[in-house]
Amino acid sequence: MNVVIQRKLLSQAEKLCVQRNVRMTPQRLEVLRLMIKQNNAISAYELLNLLRHSEPQAKPPTIYRALDFLIDQKFIHRVESTNSFMLCHYFTDPLHTSAFFICDKCGQVTEKAAEKIKHLLQSMATQASFAISHNIVEAHGLCTQCVVHTL
Repeated sequence: MNVVIQRKLLSQAEKLCVQRNVRMTPQRLEVLRLMIKQNNAISAYELLNLLRHSEPQAKPPTIYRALDFLIDQKFIHRVESTNSFMLCHYFTDPLHTSAFFICDKCGQVTEKAAEKIKHLLQSMATQASFAISHNIVEAHGLCTQCVVHTL
């Protein structure tokens, strides 16, 4: 992702924090910047190693607190099945539902908006007298490149 887009995303996140009356600390901003630079999902410990380039004293609680904040603000997602994290490509719409397509061979994670799934889940929840607090849709398989290389 080019530098202009990175700066734009960081600026949008900072503006959203001001609107939400939450504090975007320099450390949280740095973790978000590192997440924006990733092309794929990344583990907390891989992210901690990257953070240590600018903050050598950073410890696991440091990264987990920042990740928790960024998840709460809907700037990033936790990919549950791989215990990794990735930038939310729709973070300006905090009420969106996403589906993650996870390649079991190369680990690539692709996020797609899943509004039809959101409506289907809500309808099913209503029928079950259930209130959804959040949902995670993950599908595993092979990406196009890995399918081609297996043929």
